[in-house]
Amino acid sequence: MKHLSLFTVLAAFLLFVMPAKAQEEKTEDEKAYQFEIIKDIPTTSVKNQYRAGTCWSYSGLALLETELIRTGKGEYDLAELFVVRKTFEGKADKYVRMHGKTNFGGGGAFYDVFYVYKHFGMMTEDAYDGLKYGMDNHVHGELDHVLNAFVDAVIENKNKELSTAWKRAYAGILDAYLGEIPENFEVNGKSMTPKAFADDLGLNMDDYINMTSYTHHPFHKQFVLEIPDNWQWAKSYNLPIDELMQVVDNAIDNGYSIAWGSDVSEKGFSWTNGVAIVPETEKPNLDGLEQAKWETMSKSEKSKLLYAFDQIVPEKTITQEMRQEAFDNYQTTDDHGMLLTGKAKDQKGNIYYKVKNSWDTNNIYDGYFYASEAFVKYKTMNVVVHKDAIPKAIKKKMGIK
Repeated sequence: MKHLSLFTVLAAFLLFVMPAKAQEEKTEDEKAYQFEIIKDIPTTSVKNQYRAGTCWSYSGLALLETELIRTGKGEYDLAELFVVRKTFEGKADKYVRMHGKTNFGGGGAFYDVFYVYKHFGMMTEDAYDGLKYGMDNHVHGELDHVLNAFVDAVIENKNKELSTAWKRAYAGILDAYLGEIPENFEVNGKSMTPKAFADDLGLNMDDYINMTSYTHHPFHKQFVLEIPDNWQWAKSYNLPIDELMQVVDNAIDNGYSIAWGSDVSEKGFSWTNGVAIVPETEKPNLDGLEQAKWETMSKSEKSKLLYAFDQIVPEKTITQEMRQEAFDNYQTTDDHGMLLTGKAKDQKGNIYYKVKNSWDTNNIYDGYFYASEAFVKYKTMNVVVHKDAIPKAIKKKMGIK
């Protein structure tokens, strides 16, 4: 995720928090953005990743939980920290083998969820909540720092050869913070192993297809998406953006949810207001503006730098070239994983996608927000969806049966 400056955090606070109070005091008719649901896919409850960079696990499992509902398996609360724990193990091994020349930390990719499910199984939240370090919610600052320092010490190789103990010691840290993984746990009165539970759920991880849209690789082929959190170097199918949007629309229209990786550090994104847009007229860039200058600005001057979300505004027409330029210039980065669960339209008929987030339910849409077509088209990093949700003509181009 992007590293935000102190000023940007302050600006975000003013943008996201202050308008919320005003909107809460308005009637439904007075709100600038009013959404009518067109398609709403049944899903599980909104979760809270809190202060942990584990959105990829929450959103990936949100997709699988929603798939279990779609396939008639029922509603399950799957264990995000089981996935995080197993991913940390694999990430450390690769980091050490690469002499520290690969990404390490709390971030990850959708692929990690499917890899863990396929190779290690799955657990329920009740069986493994990952909270064994005196916190009520997930706060991973200390854990991330301790793990990183440990693997860096291993790589330093003071013994001139790696010991046989480092993996056990590393696992001990994970046990202390997240808890030991039990061999068996109870599901609906039956004792199961993680592998048995995953098999019983009946989902095939090979059915879930990762897709993106960039011009520096051939279309309809797979390539390794060059983002830091893709530490496993997983491949994505590359589609023209119009075809990728066809996949998104076809999936939602037919009841399939979509794991959605996007950049949410845009000025057109407001969590508190529950809206993500790409306004046609850009506000000035806030980067580099001194905090002292911001604090001395008048309310009118500040309003010129921030979107107020008090009226529906025209949005940019998004092109493939715009997407590529934003990616190449680090203007679109791998910020956040979420789940698309439906469609809506505003009072002017503009289309939005309903997005399930993992930041608790403390915004005006109880943990959801609405991303415009332009925002999804511009800021989508990658998506994962069941292969049956891909239109047949596009699937044929990809060589998927």
